[in-house]
Amino acid sequence: MKGIAIFIAGLAAGAVLVVAAHAHRTVRANDATAALAHTRSEFSFTVDAPMEMAAPLFGAEAERAWGGESWNPRFVYPQPASDVGGAVFFVKHGGHDSTWVATAQDFRGGHVQYVNLIDGAMATVIDIRLRVAGEKETAVTVVYERTALRPELNGHISELAANDKTSGPHWASAINDYLKALTDSRAASKP
Repeated sequence: MKGIAIFIAGLAAGAVLVVAAHAHRTVRANDATAALAHTRSEFSFTVDAPMEMAAPLFGAEAERAWGGESWNPRFVYPQPASDVGGAVFFVKHGGHDSTWVATAQDFRGGHVQYVNLIDGAMATVIDIRLRVAGEKETAVTVVYERTALRPELNGHISELAANDKTSGPHWASAINDYLKALTDSRAASKP
């Protein structure tokens, strides 16, 4: 079974490279001299839970619990949906489907990473690092790297990067509210 997962992860990584190569050819065909925006944004926050409870919440499937109505990944691999390295899924963003690949899902080691591609528009790497911050707290650092695949999207990439930098409080609130509701629900169900 592990061999199949490694094979599928290899196929997923290959698919990302093919899409990126296609996007690169598209950009070159459109304007070989155009500069394309690349941004790097970082934010940090604290999750009110120990790392072994907090880290899995950054898996795409687990994020459904706190990610809001717009977070609805449709898994290609694995079936049924599960948060594993090499997972491939689609997410609707406005009028576009983005393709996501979970390139790292090391919950124990505190590292989660995704590559997200909107064909012909944008490539994004989301790198999430977690570390123990206390007995019941986990420090989280999220880095977004976005690259425009068409020059006319450079401004949009810059706007997204500015928004990314301010996302820490939203993520912290959504996750911590979910964890509090979960704790309250468990406490209410005890006799």
